[in-house]
Amino acid sequence: MPLADKIRPKSLDDVVGQEHLIAKGKPLRRIIESGEIPNMVFYGPSGVGKTTLASIIAASTNKQLRKLNATTASTSDIKDIVAELGTFSGMNGILLYLDEIQYFNKKQQQTLLEFIEDGSITLIASTTENPYFYVYNAILSRSTVFEFKTVSEKEIEKAVKRAFGIVGNYDIENGVVEYIATACGGDVRKALNAVELTALTAENNKISLESAKSLTQKSALRYDKDGDSHYDILSGFQKSMRGSDPNASLYYLARLLESGDLVSACRRLMVTVCEDVGLAYPQLIPIVKSCVDIANAVGLPEARIPLADAVVMVATAPKSNSAYIAYGKAEQDVRSGKVGEIPRQLQNKHFDGADKKIKGQFYKYPHDYPNNWVQQQYLPDILKDSIYYEFGNNKNEQAFRAYWDKIKGNL
Repeated sequence: MPLADKIRPKSLDDVVGQEHLIAKGKPLRRIIESGEIPNMVFYGPSGVGKTTLASIIAASTNKQLRKLNATTASTSDIKDIVAELGTFSGMNGILLYLDEIQYFNKKQQQTLLEFIEDGSITLIASTTENPYFYVYNAILSRSTVFEFKTVSEKEIEKAVKRAFGIVGNYDIENGVVEYIATACGGDVRKALNAVELTALTAENNKISLESAKSLTQKSALRYDKDGDSHYDILSGFQKSMRGSDPNASLYYLARLLESGDLVSACRRLMVTVCEDVGLAYPQLIPIVKSCVDIANAVGLPEARIPLADAVVMVATAPKSNSAYIAYGKAEQDVRSGKVGEIPRQLQNKHFDGADKKIKGQFYKYPHDYPNNWVQQQYLPDILKDSIYYEFGNNKNEQAFRAYWDKIKGNL
């Protein structure tokens, strides 16, 4: 049994992260403690506790727990569960945990609808994708959506320390726990897998930082070209350039390129130079197009150089060597696992979960403000004070620096 399953929490107090849902007095905790479990959809990235919470909920009821994973389950599997209703095993009803519900087609989801409506089956579905796009509306209207968030490094450290205490008595070098908690990018399961690997390969009962670095699977680049994360990153990339923030623009470019999505980076870059720079500096359009052509000609990883130049020009100034240096700094942050949740005002979301007290995106559209600029946060919270780009010591960039110093009130 994998370590992540061995030490899976049995109570809410042992779960790390998701305080907005399960801290004392929070909505999901109140529901679980009431014993009256409604149909629910858990939405969020992998490895953040969705399955763990479903197991805890099932243990708190007298219903028969059944689990299905939509990536492998079929309609016949659903029928087998339905057949248990009215039998001795299903006399109190069935709690069905359906993982990755987005992989069930509409007909498969409809198969459950009748039994969800009469209460004989209580559904807890989980998905890493936006449920409002992937879950059948009739099921969604009968369920409460709870959004799970990536787990903070401090919370993951608790799980890592507990895991090391279970695998054995090892001499753990300073920095190992912190590195694993950071490099796994908010995914508790991957952090625990890293603990297990480092323990299995330990020499002379010692776990070194070098070993942890070589064995830890980075999930900082959590990315799916068809998923929400993809559109969140693209949204942050384009809005950061529009907002004249070169630091954030380079950061999101690094996220895209490190994930291998050269096509989307080039497309959004050309769209942004036309849409948000346009006639204010029309000469920049063919320059950016030239950079994109070079990027597509040389391919990754060298494509990062002309694209970094173009991004900085769009956000602030003409092409220069400083863009390459700045991109290197942003790239280093991404590769070292410094990744956080994209600020709410930049996310590509059009809904708020039931647990959100204050609803709305709160994005400030720069073109609605004087000089087409407004102060707002573009980088994730853990990187909000990072400086990647510094104006080069040349006539064009110094002219742009003087302009933005005046606009942003730095003079």
